[in-house]
Amino acid sequence: MLRIVLHQPEQPGNVGTIGRSCVCAGAELHLIEPLGFFMTDRHIKRAGLDYWPRLQVSRHMNYETFLQEAYEPARPEGAKLWYVTTKAQQTYSDVAFGPNDFLMFGKESAGIPEEILRAHPASCIRIPMAEGERSLNLSNSVSIVLYEALRQAGFPGLR
Repeated sequence: MLRIVLHQPEQPGNVGTIGRSCVCAGAELHLIEPLGFFMTDRHIKRAGLDYWPRLQVSRHMNYETFLQEAYEPARPEGAKLWYVTTKAQQTYSDVAFGPNDFLMFGKESAGIPEEILRAHPASCIRIPMAEGERSLNLSNSVSIVLYEALRQAGFPGLR
């Protein structure tokens, strides 16, 4: 099962939309705190519609806790953690995703913290964009990379 990781997301609408995408793709969602909203926010419910109750979602106090609680236990399954950032050299289509991988995305206003990216340059990937543009919407970015990973795996469990 693929896992989407959102590092300190700020917009409830994006999280609701991403949660809905995770349900449709058979993926888990991991949220690294602090969040920029309350989980009871009506925007999450509106964007996630009736999908939210079926979402496999976990919350983690910080990045280190996420590593200990979710990523390290998944490594025996061959899981790899990919960091999606505009600062990467390789694109998401340059890499081979595994069926148990984690795809991490940063908060809307700042992305993944620089110290995390510097520690894992070989695991950083980007989505190509027009020269001079800052970034795509977070929920769109998640969908692009998530479905490439699923395509590479042959869309397991999806019809």
